[in-house]
Amino acid sequence: MARSLIGGLIARGTDPATIRVAEPVAELRQALAGQFGVQVFDAAAEAVQGAGLWLFAVKPQVMRAVCQALAWAASQDRPLLVSIAAGITAAQLTRWLGGQAAVVRAMPNTPAMLGAGVTGLFATAQVDQAGRARTEALLSSVGETVWIEQEAQMDAVTAVSGSGPAYVFLLAEAMEAAGIAQGLPAEAARALTLQTVLGAARMLTESGQAPAELRRQVTSPGGTTQAAIEVFQAGGFETLTAAAIAAATARGRALSAAND
Repeated sequence: MARSLIGGLIARGTDPATIRVAEPVAELRQALAGQFGVQVFDAAAEAVQGAGLWLFAVKPQVMRAVCQALAWAASQDRPLLVSIAAGITAAQLTRWLGGQAAVVRAMPNTPAMLGAGVTGLFATAQVDQAGRARTEALLSSVGETVWIEQEAQMDAVTAVSGSGPAYVFLLAEAMEAAGIAQGLPAEAARALTLQTVLGAARMLTESGQAPAELRRQVTSPGGTTQAAIEVFQAGGFETLTAAAIAAATARGRALSAAND
């Protein structure tokens, strides 16, 4: 995700020399410098020097250690802090960084790698309008942004959009397998499935119509689509989807508790 953000920023005109990246793995560090021309460091304490915005793109399990190692610099420089770590709350980040930090939690998703992502954003009261604008400029380099005013909703953001691409991939996987089971050649089943998912996504984003209305337009009474939809609904499709997203939301809350 960090690589995607770097690429997105540079594509939008950011000078690579102004981007400072901490990467402890030498091979990855050299690759970033070679691909993008950014400044690279093996230690975060070096990378943050003089930086007005810090982006934390690390695993949730190591976030506490990373923050605590930088608390001294955060208290001196008062940067804007943006975290894309799932399940780590703004209160945790603020506490680990010394208690006075201006923090934005961000939850992008993997289509950001193609510039087609969406990011949920939550800002603490310490983040001013300029900070919000700066964060939005950063994350909009890889897709759309949505501000959430209650941090408790960030776990639902993670469940819907952060994990959401995997749900679509699972559906595509099942559709492709079902097509093969009905006698289609594997290559045909794959091509039909992928283009159908792409086309449906474009209709959802470009038509301006609600998903339910688009579904109704495709579902002729007594037709093939209605037969399939009835099977989905008889199997509890909506209930199962709601339960899956609730489980992902609960897991996000559990991650917060585990890292407290």
